[in-house]
Amino acid sequence: VLALNGKIREAGEKIFASNGKKMDFGSALKSCEEAGGTIATPMSEEENKAILSIVQGYNQYAYLGIKEGPTSGQFKYINGMPLNYTKWHQYEPNGKGTEKCVEMYTDGSWNDKKCNLYRLTVCEF
Repeated sequence: VLALNGKIREAGEKIFASNGKKMDFGSALKSCEEAGGTIATPMSEEENKAILSIVQGYNQYAYLGIKEGPTSGQFKYINGMPLNYTKWHQYEPNGKGTEKCVEMYTDGSWNDKKCNLYRLTVCEF
């Protein structure tokens, strides 16, 4: 398994990587796309754990490639597909339309959050 000081993890067909930089959701997405990937989007427990190991390595929350759609409380992958896997923290999501992005906590659970905060950038390739 490819591992570079906890900065790169492999899960299934995906490779997850972080350079340790913190930025808002839009900048993180753009930075991942410029590198030839997209923002980390866990679609299984295995992928969630791979992203979690990076999040724990930096001890920083990270944005995920999931956003709230036009319907309040309905989250989708950034490609518009419905979520086929979730790991919401207890009582989450609770932003009721005001928190459009999703972050991963250092325990691997998810929380809906505003998109303009600075979070660890984790990309997938």
